[in-house]
Amino acid sequence: MPDPLTAEVLRNALVVAAEEASIVVVRSAYSTFIVEGSDASAAILDARGRLIAHSMATTLMNSMALKAALPELLKDIPPDTMRPGDVYVLNDAYRGGVHTNDLLVYRPVFVQGAPAYFTATMIHVSDLGGLSAGGMAPLATDIFLEGLQLPPVRLATREGLDPAVEAVLRANSRTPDKVMGDVRALVAGTAVAAARLESLAGEYGEDGLSAGVEEYLNYTEARTRAALAELPEGRFEAAYPIDDDGINPEKSHYIRVAVTLGDDRAVLDFAGTDPQVPAAINASASQSLAAAVFAVRCFLDPTIPMNDGCLRALEVRLPEGSLLNARSPYPCGGRYVPIYAAMEAVFQAMSDAVPGRAIAASGILQPFSIAAVGAPYWIHLSYDFGGVGARPGLDGPDATGVHFGIGRNSVPQAEPVESRCPLIVESIETIPDSGGPGRFRGGLGSRTVYRFLADCHVTTRGDRLRLAPPGRDGGLPGRLGGFFKRHLDGTVERLASKVNNVRFAAGEAFIVETTGGGGLGAPGERSREAIMADLDAGRVTPRGAVEDYGFECRRPNNSAGSKLTR
Repeated sequence: MPDPLTAEVLRNALVVAAEEASIVVVRSAYSTFIVEGSDASAAILDARGRLIAHSMATTLMNSMALKAALPELLKDIPPDTMRPGDVYVLNDAYRGGVHTNDLLVYRPVFVQGAPAYFTATMIHVSDLGGLSAGGMAPLATDIFLEGLQLPPVRLATREGLDPAVEAVLRANSRTPDKVMGDVRALVAGTAVAAARLESLAGEYGEDGLSAGVEEYLNYTEARTRAALAELPEGRFEAAYPIDDDGINPEKSHYIRVAVTLGDDRAVLDFAGTDPQVPAAINASASQSLAAAVFAVRCFLDPTIPMNDGCLRALEVRLPEGSLLNARSPYPCGGRYVPIYAAMEAVFQAMSDAVPGRAIAASGILQPFSIAAVGAPYWIHLSYDFGGVGARPGLDGPDATGVHFGIGRNSVPQAEPVESRCPLIVESIETIPDSGGPGRFRGGLGSRTVYRFLADCHVTTRGDRLRLAPPGRDGGLPGRLGGFFKRHLDGTVERLASKVNNVRFAAGEAFIVETTGGGGLGAPGERSREAIMADLDAGRVTPRGAVEDYGFECRRPNNSAGSKLTR
């Protein structure tokens, strides 16, 4: 058995191998969202389906999918039929995947003639069909409207990509060249990680590598259980609403959870969550697992590694046929909506358990796509983030969102987007007074304005745009955001939160406003110094100071000084 130092060195080497794979994908991909947003994931797993390591940029949404889908791959394609150089792909949401545009790619790594490990990469490729370009289909009523579905199939061999699979992918994409560029990047990433893993096996020996992995997973489990043991025992329940499903705009849906802490473990039971619906607000089980794991880990020591050892101390129960564990043919493309509600429900349950680490509710990320109305197609897929809820002693961060579903920099910079698409980013700014008032203020939302130089289609998939994120302990909700269309005459029209292929004319503008985070504690308890600092920074307006906090800012004549009165 290796000593702890050797195990730690090996752990970092495995993470670096995965990180290098994700960097290769980013630098090799063709899609703007990947290249500019650096949104690529990579992981290393063993043949038992255990998550050993993932890159620093890999989100839990993706690493949980790569973990959950590998056993499904091995059911269809037995390991003894695999050969060195083989690469496999799937995107089946009901078998561990995410949604149709997220391709999961695996390469076996052989030890003593048999697959012992798998390197894996995953990105959202540019387009694989469906109701709208870029994988956004917010009004889909079944999975078939969301795009091409792939069961586990062999994607490549030592000789290169399988021609039949390439033909299928090309035939189902509005941007076939970009998709195949993305696919080749995914394959290249698995090759780099496999080479690093083979090098480690040579350095430590096959038995040494295996023993080091076991030590690393056991170490992570022990630390996770120790952190859970420090939390108060008991059962804590919470629920969080979804605005609507896009089909029935006035009907809300609910995610419910009971978190039971004790015996060095946590059980998260989502019984009572609303059933799946024929609308794009369902999620696959892998994505809901990610939400639950992420939310609990936010209340533990952040230095605990993320691997299969952590998962041994957590039991997540996802009712089959619910919003969090959809079955065919219910759509799963809108997974962000239910899993972020699940995350929020767990946050509130854990905040009740550990008030000293509580957090008010946050503004959700707001995905959207902008695409050409016809060939040749161009696509811009992005997100903007809401404000984070306040915490004891801390205001919420502005426009960063509480997120576990995107990569290093999922909001691309304006200049590269303008160079690739016929649009101008007129402005990006935070919205004053949008953070929920409280002793500790919620984070601000943001406003981004896109003016189009060509006709285009806009598709949105928002939430927390009708039901504001609530505050805690007397704090007030965050200000609601929204999607808007600015017409050529300057009038502004509010769009529904979930719309598909709304046509914009050249010269018109698309405005994205995100929702602010909830406040914590009564607004009347906020200090004068904090309010003055917010006024000086432009986070709160003089009107907001009066209406939200009961303070009025008066500037004496012929003086730059200010005076606050309550």
